[in-house]
Amino acid sequence: MLKILVADDHAIVREGLKQILSESADMRVAGEAASGWQVLEMSRQKRWDMILLDITMPGGNGLETLKQLKKEKPHLPVLMLSMHPEEQYAIRSIKAGVAGYLTKESAPQELVKAIRKVARGGRYISSSLSEKMAVYLQDDSEKSPHERLSDREYQVARMIADGKTVTQIADELCLSVKTISTNRTRALRKMGMHTNAEITTHFIKHGLAD
Repeated sequence: MLKILVADDHAIVREGLKQILSESADMRVAGEAASGWQVLEMSRQKRWDMILLDITMPGGNGLETLKQLKKEKPHLPVLMLSMHPEEQYAIRSIKAGVAGYLTKESAPQELVKAIRKVARGGRYISSSLSEKMAVYLQDDSEKSPHERLSDREYQVARMIADGKTVTQIADELCLSVKTISTNRTRALRKMGMHTNAEITTHFIKHGLAD
């Protein structure tokens, strides 16, 4: 029986996942977390066979939580289950050590299949994501500007593209306005841009904004 920790800040999503997994005799949701901090704390207190992790959560987003998990529990399989399309976070999640990436639009049977594969030590990547990975492995000179950003720079730039101000981003991420402004400046420089409008246009063009 696979003991799974489900991490998502929406109770209704956690309940839905519990219902889906309860129909499989070889797995069960043995714990729930609503924030990145809770995930890390629970991973230290108990042994889990795998973690289902959301990207957008308070108390450290999914990528930050994943990176810390990989430092503390390098062999613990993590499957990212996100509302964000593959284009937005999948490759960054894989670089950070995730064993698989699924969107919340995936069919329940695909989720169960992915969990079983990841729990056996495999990786679960869709065919479309495999193609994106091949493109990503090109030389830096051939990459799109947003692919040169660090995870934090990318996160800030994406939130700017969604119409949020520096202050709103700082509040949402629990960081200082100065930190957000610094990441915005670095993102603009790396992307060869000068304004928020240019960031917004670029992210919309590449399907990276909500």
